[in-house]
Amino acid sequence: MTARTRRRRDRGSASLEFLGMLPILLLIALAGLQLGLAAYTAAQAGTAARAAARMAALHDPPVSGPVAGTEAVSSWLQDGTQVSTTGDTGDSVHATATVEIPSVLPGLSPGSVTRTATMPREDDEGADE
Repeated sequence: MTARTRRRRDRGSASLEFLGMLPILLLIALAGLQLGLAAYTAAQAGTAARAAARMAALHDPPVSGPVAGTEAVSSWLQDGTQVSTTGDTGDSVHATATVEIPSVLPGLSPGSVTRTATMPREDDEGADE
């Protein structure tokens, strides 16, 4: 076999190798995107918990804590958001926010992220000033 014949037989092998690697590269890209979505969702859950606790800690809040927490989340995550507050009679208020992680692939459910926050209750004195 001459060198010329060998080069002809090797033509296109790089393309075939790339096509073989393409599914793996796509899988890695989708995994990175899913990881980024999970991190963003975790940050949004923390924001919702803090906003809910902050609002529930006020003496006369304009909206309830869970409503404030849900409104603090990005609009495309609000449907999968649940916020609750506890500690209505103590010195502090605890809020818990659970946000569903959106999936890159349809039919895949990566789960949810839960974050909590605690805020001191606003003093009643001075609230009317």
